[in-house]
Amino acid sequence: MAVEKRDRDRRPTPRRKPAPAPAQPREGATIRLRDVATADLPEIIDLDRRLTGEAKPAYWKAGVAPQPDRFFLVAESANGGFAGFAIGEIRAWEFGSPPVGWIFAIQVDPDLRQAGVGTALFDGLCARFRTAGIGLVRTMVNRRDHLILSFFRTQGLTAGPSLELEMELEP
Repeated sequence: MAVEKRDRDRRPTPRRKPAPAPAQPREGATIRLRDVATADLPEIIDLDRRLTGEAKPAYWKAGVAPQPDRFFLVAESANGGFAGFAIGEIRAWEFGSPPVGWIFAIQVDPDLRQAGVGTALFDGLCARFRTAGIGLVRTMVNRRDHLILSFFRTQGLTAGPSLELEMELEP
């Protein structure tokens, strides 16, 4: 949906604080980020199944395929074990928006939460967006998902100018 011409000059410019400097992991914690590999697929599918209660192998198989302007990162713990993953993408001109970085998913092994894995993944995506010349990051969360909402607020995200609308379709 395009922004109505009459509304373009009336929209307030959002005042946002710049993203904070990357947080340091807990003392003794080492988190390594890298691009996803096909060999990560079983661990991605398993982590997603454990967190969501549903296995989606076809979805994730398609998701690991390289795509322009998409960043799919994997986090590894100090011992090289799979710790989590994040997906972000540069999207442009939707709803009148200039190019921005969208974070689609951040999932962290529950046994490794509070160890800086999610923050490292978030910072890794933001670094990729900055390198691509992007100065704004967005995501969408379920307002009842307090865990992920708190995480993103801790990273410095605030409510943006858009409002999601939806409608159920009858069969």
